[in-house]
Amino acid sequence: MQIGVVVFPGSNCDHDALHAATLASGREAVPLWHESTDLQGCDMIILPGGFSYGDYLRTGAIARFSPIMAAVAQFARAGNPVLGICNGFQILCEAGLLPGALLRNAGLRFVCRQVHLRVESTATPFTGGCRAGQVLQVPIAHGDGNYYAPPEVLEQLERRQQVIFRYCTAAGEITAAANPNGSLHHIAGICNAGRNVVGLMPHPERASEAGLGSADGLQLFASLQPCR
Repeated sequence: MQIGVVVFPGSNCDHDALHAATLASGREAVPLWHESTDLQGCDMIILPGGFSYGDYLRTGAIARFSPIMAAVAQFARAGNPVLGICNGFQILCEAGLLPGALLRNAGLRFVCRQVHLRVESTATPFTGGCRAGQVLQVPIAHGDGNYYAPPEVLEQLERRQQVIFRYCTAAGEITAAANPNGSLHHIAGICNAGRNVVGLMPHPERASEAGLGSADGLQLFASLQPCR
């Protein structure tokens, strides 16, 4: 499994993603420059966190026009796995590869702390190694993580089981206090209708080794191992 990590101007989690992907796959992950259209034969693409293009206009609004995004969109529409983390999730929404949008946090403050996520579906390339209902501890670091979609889109996401992660307590309970940003339906991550494109606001790459406080996030990368 060859994993590529797109590097945009302002990305600051690309090296973390490269490390976690290499750790999980056992093969050196490849950085992909945003001005290129060559995905270098990668089997999976990660859009990492950060502040692409300084988050000017809106988070992800400029990055979606990067030359590489046309190749990523074609790659995704062919059914290949794409993972967007934090700013990467925002870019996927801006590019129309995922529905909805990420708005300013309900408290209008940047939030950086550990949270708990409940795995709502294992039917994606990134959650196949998890258990439905499993609780993962991973960090967040964002100011625009408040997931929003119109009521009819939310209803469709729920009906089609496209909500992949929800913010929860350590015991897996869905409570208002466990929602760090006001996301509708406590949504922390979703997938597309084809289930091969997944976006989430928390940072699994920053929870890839016990020394980081949690290794739970590595499961999202290791889930791809059966595909090799």
